[in-house]
Amino acid sequence: MRVLGLDPGSRRTGYGLVEKSGNRLRCGAHGTIAPGARLDLPHRLHDIAERAGTLMDRERPEVVVIEEAFYHESARSALVLGHVRGALLVAAVQRGLEVAEYSPREIKMSVTGTGAAAKDQVAFMVLRLLNLRGTLPADASDALAAAICHLQRVRLSAPARAASAAAQRLQALLAGRGAR
Repeated sequence: MRVLGLDPGSRRTGYGLVEKSGNRLRCGAHGTIAPGARLDLPHRLHDIAERAGTLMDRERPEVVVIEEAFYHESARSALVLGHVRGALLVAAVQRGLEVAEYSPREIKMSVTGTGAAAKDQVAFMVLRLLNLRGTLPADASDALAAAICHLQRVRLSAPARAASAAAQRLQALLAGRGAR
């Protein structure tokens, strides 16, 4: 499964592609989308959406994971972040991609084991989980963490889905016998 994680920001939007094969995670493309600093908000949003869309077309993920908005003391910052999230959601939906959203706390918990982890702890675990060396830009690290979170959630929920499907088949079978 190929998952593209996105960490929205109006100045820098992080992205990270993680592919899972068996139990192995592999890092694909990662980096940041940084629109021109002198662009006004509508043009920054357009640039982010266009570049994220090009990335989606090139990398062909099965799922796009976008970090949910978090509480911020500045209402303006939260509103701008919401605009960026909206642009990214539209770019993914236009391409018919499945979208998943997780809170920053859920992502941190999934990658580090604690929802209150610092950015450097998240970055450290992302490097370890993906067997990477060196450092990653914080935005890219957060995006990779979002993708990892989704892959772990899918892995954990697969047995539950399988059990539910088996129960439904059994129920249908039993219902069919009762009708005879």
